[in-house]
Amino acid sequence: MLLQAEQALVLVIDIQQKLAPAIFETKEVEQAAAWVLQIAVQLDVPIWATEQYPQGLGSTLLSIAELVPETQVLEKMHFSALKEPHIVSALVSTGRKQIVILGTEAHVCVLQSVLDLLALGYQVFVVVEAVGSRTIENKQLALNRMAQCGAQIISKEMLAFEWLQRCGTDTFRQISKGWIV
Repeated sequence: MLLQAEQALVLVIDIQQKLAPAIFETKEVEQAAAWVLQIAVQLDVPIWATEQYPQGLGSTLLSIAELVPETQVLEKMHFSALKEPHIVSALVSTGRKQIVILGTEAHVCVLQSVLDLLALGYQVFVVVEAVGSRTIENKQLALNRMAQCGAQIISKEMLAFEWLQRCGTDTFRQISKGWIV
């Protein structure tokens, strides 16, 4: 199945200030997430974000938070975002069936949220460059498990080209600037 911008929403899971320094290749994860969010903004794809116990782990990184509407940043205590009724209600209210996942940690909150989204019948797409864990091994194990359970593991460019669908448009030209070196 292909991603469709009009059916998608982006869910950013716990890319937070005090957790970020512990994440393997954290700058790359942050930059990839911001890149995806910038495209989502340009294509009017809704963006939601979660914060795991923000009193302890801090708020969402500024480069990410500036791209997420403040009213769409939701606090959680469970590792799976889908164990929080207010988050489930928010996602259901959009009517979107394709959920694009970015975030940390891949083997904890991302994994558990993805498995619960799949159980609820969502089509789930995990952007490989925009998820992270403290170790590369845990990230890879999580990606493998999510794929085995039915999530689509994609690159950020796969997402962009699927959302854009065609070249030759002003939107394509604007978004694709800088892709070809």
